[in-house]
Amino acid sequence: GQQRERKVRLVQNHAVYAAMLEQMDTAIGRVLTEIERVGLSERTIIVFTSDNGGLSTGPGPNMPTSNLPLRTGKAWLYEGGIRSPLIIKLPGKVKAGLRSEEPVVSTDIYPTLLELAGLPLLPQQHVDGVSLKPLLGGSEASLDREAIYFHYPHYHHINTMGPAGAVRAGDYKLIEVFETDKVELYNLRDDLSEQNDLAKQKPELAAKMKKMLRDWRRHSGASMTQINPEYKQVENSAKKP
Repeated sequence: GQQRERKVRLVQNHAVYAAMLEQMDTAIGRVLTEIERVGLSERTIIVFTSDNGGLSTGPGPNMPTSNLPLRTGKAWLYEGGIRSPLIIKLPGKVKAGLRSEEPVVSTDIYPTLLELAGLPLLPQQHVDGVSLKPLLGGSEASLDREAIYFHYPHYHHINTMGPAGAVRAGDYKLIEVFETDKVELYNLRDDLSEQNDLAKQKPELAAKMKKMLRDWRRHSGASMTQINPEYKQVENSAKKP
């Protein structure tokens, strides 16, 4: 497949990658078995997650994984890049088998671990995260916050979007491309694959969410890409055939 100027893997058939996942799964099983054997399972918080979605795009066709039906993967702000698994286990404090549809982010993990361990929260350190404990006991269906935010202010060779940011509020997600000031708006409930850009159909909502994103960056002190005054473009001197 194709995503902008990058090839996208559409089939999950990379044998080496599958073998690596099998080995990781086996290693995790050994750790969990040992925790159980030494009697620490009731006192051990286990979190299984990822810092990004699978690597599915690149300059060539042989990227290791596919994230379908999610769009793209690692280094992108589409769902294939930022939607990843999250499992939290702690017998007695985390209800077994509970599933939650509430969107959360990795910055929520720190305050969650503090609260599950019975330690005081440190809001000056986890300013962009909230404790997920209310969700883990099954007593509350959602968290009391308007949106979650994503910030990717740099370039990456597998992402031709360039520096960008995103905000998720309810069913809607807006992506802002910093270089062009362009925005994209998607309804993730109806369009999980992010194929139908609603920015022109819902300009008021797009403008509102863009302002939310920019306000969040300003209030949080997020670093932005800066022009390098020392940069000089070097012409390709390779001889053409």
